[in-house]
Amino acid sequence: MNPGPRLLITIGVALVVLGVLWALLPQVRVGRLPGDLTLGGDRWRIYLPLGSSLLLSALLTLLLGVLSWLFGARR
Repeated sequence: MNPGPRLLITIGVALVVLGVLWALLPQVRVGRLPGDLTLGGDRWRIYLPLGSSLLLSALLTLLLGVLSWLFGARR
């Protein structure tokens, strides 16, 4: 089988698993990590999720690195 569809299926399954875990673990406060900034006044608010973005980036880098290693991506 072509590695393209297999990769998409793997990513889809991983997203489903992450969605189920997120639904089952409501105490996990993604979006309110140290480093997430909230600025605001009386009628406005700006939310900058810097800590959450760094965590998500690290997890996705790790996941894609493992998938690349498993499927033997060539450089």
